[in-house]
Amino acid sequence: MLYRRAVCHGVVLCFAGMISALLIGCENIPFLSPKRPALKKTEPVAAPLVRGALIATINNLPVTLEDLDGDIENYNAMVPDDKPELRITTREQKVNYLKNELVKRILLYQYAMSNGLDKKEEIQRILEKTKMDLLVVELVREEAAKIDVTAKEIEDYYNSYKEELKEPEEKRIREIVTAAEQDARNILIQLLQGADFAASARERSISASAKEGGDLGFVARGKKSAQFDAVAFSDTLEVGGVSNIFKGPDGYYILKLEEKRGGKQKSLSEMWDDIKRVLMFLKQQQRVDELIAKLSREAKLEIYEGAVK
Repeated sequence: MLYRRAVCHGVVLCFAGMISALLIGCENIPFLSPKRPALKKTEPVAAPLVRGALIATINNLPVTLEDLDGDIENYNAMVPDDKPELRITTREQKVNYLKNELVKRILLYQYAMSNGLDKKEEIQRILEKTKMDLLVVELVREEAAKIDVTAKEIEDYYNSYKEELKEPEEKRIREIVTAAEQDARNILIQLLQGADFAASARERSISASAKEGGDLGFVARGKKSAQFDAVAFSDTLEVGGVSNIFKGPDGYYILKLEEKRGGKQKSLSEMWDDIKRVLMFLKQQQRVDELIAKLSREAKLEIYEGAVK
């Protein structure tokens, strides 16, 4: 059902919104008002094979419980998360939706068919395009269903990318930046003798962080310079420790590590489902790419790039 929802989502939204808007003021719309002319007569059509519990017939067209549930599922999926009260959940709401939305939409569909709107060239083109999209989605779904991921593949992936699967490591850093190396050396000596880092940053640092006592907050790797990362994320810099002087983009730096978080190595069991999803996606994509390559080799394919403007 997922592939049907994905393709039909926009169509259902368009129909539901249009029908609701139209039917609120239907008394003022000529073809829906009590004085409207009778619908064109059409030859009786044999009822199609019904799968599921029959809940209504509209001019010989059956509507099943599966039809209603699928329609409501699409509708509920489009309701914003912050307005759950708008979702249809009770039997009474389902019956109201059947009467006030689905039945009326089908009546309009049948009226459009009786007027031959399905024969219009633009409608035919859109219907053919929709058919193509549905068939492509179904083909991809069937090809994807043939894919499986083994336990060994999951374990191998975990072992190969164990480091990359760690939680992002962040460190809360204070900095002091000076224009001259000697100034930095003097400040470092004072810090090692017990001077307060935050106070020294406010008084001596040329960085914009000086007004915050040099506090940069939590910093992730890659957010600052390479020189900064090499020192801030070094295993030798412990919480509460002060770094040596190093040259950076804006001068000479001294860092203090206040605290750290993240960097935890997740276990294989914690990552199992996520890794399986990734591998399923990659293998499905590879299968479709291989199918397209095969079809392209066998197809008579001509592309006229010059006609593209």
